[in-house]
Amino acid sequence: MGIPDHSAIVSRIKQTPEKLKIHNLFIFNKSGICIYGLNLTNLYPIEQEQLISSYFTALMSFTKELIGDKIKTVEMGGEIKLVVFEKKTLFYSILCSTIENLEFLEELISKIESQFLNYVKKNNIRTDLEYVYDEHLNYLIEDIIKEPFTNKLDIGKQKEVINFLIDFKSNDDIKGVILLTHRGNVIYSSMNDNILKPFLKEVDFRVKISNNSILKLFYTSKNKELIFSENVNDLFIVILIFESKIRFGIAEFYLQKVVRKIKNLIGI
Repeated sequence: MGIPDHSAIVSRIKQTPEKLKIHNLFIFNKSGICIYGLNLTNLYPIEQEQLISSYFTALMSFTKELIGDKIKTVEMGGEIKLVVFEKKTLFYSILCSTIENLEFLEELISKIESQFLNYVKKNNIRTDLEYVYDEHLNYLIEDIIKEPFTNKLDIGKQKEVINFLIDFKSNDDIKGVILLTHRGNVIYSSMNDNILKPFLKEVDFRVKISNNSILKLFYTSKNKELIFSENVNDLFIVILIFESKIRFGIAEFYLQKVVRKIKNLIGI
């Protein structure tokens, strides 16, 4: 997985809801009836919600016994995917960017499920046949989805971090730099999208481990690259990519230099 010199710099600064990479939410029952829909970005307006819910109900029924997984993902092309979570008597489906982290999405769905079921119980909604539309409920669910994308740090400070990483990538020893939120969502990457997407799939489970317990990870990728990463105060995960021939101590030096600089820039 090489990063050629002419690779485009890709910067994703998720500071405001305008940068939201989650486009649509659908909730449907086990009969395949869509009972709730929310369009968050208007980038992918979907009018025939029932077709989507029926399709995924069939998909879940067909694959459940084969793989026993409560999460289903379908790549839709155009850098978007549909992810479906089975929760008790309902399915929750999200249309989002292909780089969104599944653990992060599952956490969002758990919060949405709690909010939605409270609403259903309070209003005596029959989820077997009633379609739910309520502006207040929309606002509550939008807040749940958008909150992680609203940066709690000063915008100017985060831009300084991004600019530092862009300059840092110019170092000949560094093949690639990625900055993730502590939830595993991309803030900045020196990789173009075609390289970033498969790379994130490879490191996804390691990010999950890091979120739970491990602060620092070193490993070799399937393409023989040396990958160094560290959790920065439960705010960011920094990933540096080196050629496998680089000395371990030098790679560690670069990683600590980046971590110290980030802490200094954000005032930690």
